[in-house]
Amino acid sequence: MIYKSHGYDLDLSKITRLYPAVRIDVHGEYAQVSLEWAELNADKVKLDAYILVFDFDPLGELVKSRIELSFSTKEELFDEMQRVDIFVKEKKR
Repeated sequence: MIYKSHGYDLDLSKITRLYPAVRIDVHGEYAQVSLEWAELNADKVKLDAYILVFDFDPLGELVKSRIELSFSTKEELFDEMQRVDIFVKEKKR
């Protein structure tokens, strides 16, 4: 089940985690935080990008195979999440 986006061929049958997040800039260092946390602390952090994270490593293991798709707006992120959902539902038919 290959989903194509942002120049990647993502095998959704091998995903162990798929989640939205926000990348923030903390004095030149970047950190990934939840959407909720970013919204609650919007006045304290500098948002770099909205991201959709695809992890392919088994749960509990060191992350080696992660792809992050970046978006400039929350709406773009949610649109991509909806496309992934529709793609998966169509493939399961």
